[in-house]
Amino acid sequence: MTDTTSIKHPTPLTSGDFTAAEEPFALFAEWFAEAVKSEPNDPNAMALATVDSDGLPDVRMVLMKGYDADGFVFYSHIASQKGRELAANPKAALLFHWKSLRRQVRIRGSVTPVTDQEADAYFATRPKQAQIGAWASKQSQPLESRFAFEQAIAKVAARYMIGEVPRPPGWSGWRIAPQCFEFWHDRPFRLHDRIEFRRDAPTKAWSKVRLYP
Repeated sequence: MTDTTSIKHPTPLTSGDFTAAEEPFALFAEWFAEAVKSEPNDPNAMALATVDSDGLPDVRMVLMKGYDADGFVFYSHIASQKGRELAANPKAALLFHWKSLRRQVRIRGSVTPVTDQEADAYFATRPKQAQIGAWASKQSQPLESRFAFEQAIAKVAARYMIGEVPRPPGWSGWRIAPQCFEFWHDRPFRLHDRIEFRRDAPTKAWSKVRLYP
């Protein structure tokens, strides 16, 4: 007979908190609000996964700049590697990992560009140095030296020394519309809590299932 005394939980496996949620966006909002209070750096940081033309995955950290019932928004250069991959295959996966809370949220769905009006409005909120950097950077392209980049920044800064910096034509954003959420919360002995929400289309209802850890 196996002795399982050593792996008994200090609390029951079934909790009455997030696993009872029936709608993922409201649950995400609750978790994100807690992360804003507890994470020392960038609670809006998320890993973004795309695939290239060979089906080889790419992943990198980006910053979520907004979310609502329509999806999760981030901004970057259209000609960047992520931009090119999303243009060819407009599907992506996101991962939020809040180490201070021992929680993570996985999201998968389809991707669409934001409108020009949305991109203009967000770009106008960026610090001027970041706006200048967006003009000077040929994101994901080979760079011969840091000095060459600093020269490009200086030229753009001189051009826009006075007045507002307009949004570069090659800089915009994307919105990931979730088809699947997975909420994960750490539990003792790796017997974690996981719930998954899925829907076939934005107009469809969410289904929920609890997953083995």
